[in-house]
Amino acid sequence: QVQLVESGGGSVQAGGSLTLSCAASRYDVTYLCMGWFRQAPGKEREGVATIDALDTTKYRDSVMGRFTISKSNAKSTLYLQMNSLQPEDTAMYYCAATNACSRSLSRDEFVYWGQGTQVTVSS
Repeated sequence: QVQLVESGGGSVQAGGSLTLSCAASRYDVTYLCMGWFRQAPGKEREGVATIDALDTTKYRDSVMGRFTISKSNAKSTLYLQMNSLQPEDTAMYYCAATNACSRSLSRDEFVYWGQGTQVTVSS
C-alpha cells in the first residue's frame, strides 16, 4: 500500500510562491499516476494537477501557467511548484496516487491519499 506524506505548505502573501512535496513510501512511483487536489472550507475537494506514468500533465484552468507538477521517480517524490499565488488558492492541499488515471482531475480515480498540507494566501 502506498503511503503519502505532504510537506511544504505555509502562509504567503498574494503573488508569492510555495513548493509542495509529497514523499511516497513502500512503492515505486514510476508507474503511478499522481496528483494534487485541494479543498477549501465549505467546498468540495477539486483536482489541481495530475501527472501520469508517461509524465503527461493535466492542470485545472485556474492554475494553468502558475503551477507546475513534477515527479522524481528516483526519490519517489511528487512536487507542486506554485507561483503567483492568489487568495483563492487558499486550501488544504492533498497528494494522491493511483495505478492509472484518465487526466480528468477526478478525485474518484485516486485510491491513495496523504493527510494534506495547508496553504494560506493573504491579500
